[in-house]
Amino acid sequence: MAETQIEWTDATWNPVAGCSIMSAGCTNCYAMNMAKRLEAMGVEKYKGLTRKSGTRTIWNGKVYEDHKSLELPKKWRKPRKIFVNSMSDLFHPDVTESFIEKVWKVMSETQQHNYQILTKRPDRMASVLGKMCPVPLKNVWLGTSVESQKVAHRIDDLRNVPAQIRFISFEPLIASVGDVDLSLIDWAIVGGESGRNARPIKEKWIDEIHDSCRVYNTAFFFKQWGTWGKDNKKRSKKLNGRDYRGRTWDEMPSELHP
Repeated sequence: MAETQIEWTDATWNPVAGCSIMSAGCTNCYAMNMAKRLEAMGVEKYKGLTRKSGTRTIWNGKVYEDHKSLELPKKWRKPRKIFVNSMSDLFHPDVTESFIEKVWKVMSETQQHNYQILTKRPDRMASVLGKMCPVPLKNVWLGTSVESQKVAHRIDDLRNVPAQIRFISFEPLIASVGDVDLSLIDWAIVGGESGRNARPIKEKWIDEIHDSCRVYNTAFFFKQWGTWGKDNKKRSKKLNGRDYRGRTWDEMPSELHP
């Protein structure tokens, strides 16, 4: 487990390493280059998980279940918000249901923490948890990533997931999601893309999500403009900042849905 600079969580826990590219939101995923660096540093669980595609490093589809890391959350006594698998997807098709069940057991035994799990495969999440954990854990928040209207169907799949808190990460937001239905969704995180090859974000796309949050009583968290600011100028993430509509937005689902 590690402390993190991700604005909406406190720490990361990665019992799984490796992934596969699913959709356009994966194109510039930070975890692919990070996995390559960790392999070069000798971190065994990241060995052989990426390949070269031209000048880019991308996932090769292999995943690694790290049984040694399963007990780590039990060592953290202070309550934390923990992002599960910032370097992978717990519901990747090659992650076994038996391993997912072991992750769930650890989370059930560490109720002092709130766990945040994001997937691009909410259909599998709904299928696995519907059988394994039909009664949701109160300290486990379940979410999916939606970068454009093309993959907004993931929200419908997420509504079928047994969860106390459901959330959407609209990051990187690379296109409009339209008049998005956020019924039964407790939290929305919105952010632009960062990095050398970042794609621009448009303020009107953020407006659509913000306005839907107000309609559906969904907590709204604006994470960043990313490399492209609201004036459509390319700058560093630090210079573009987090200001939207004259303020920062750090709403959490527990505030609106205790």
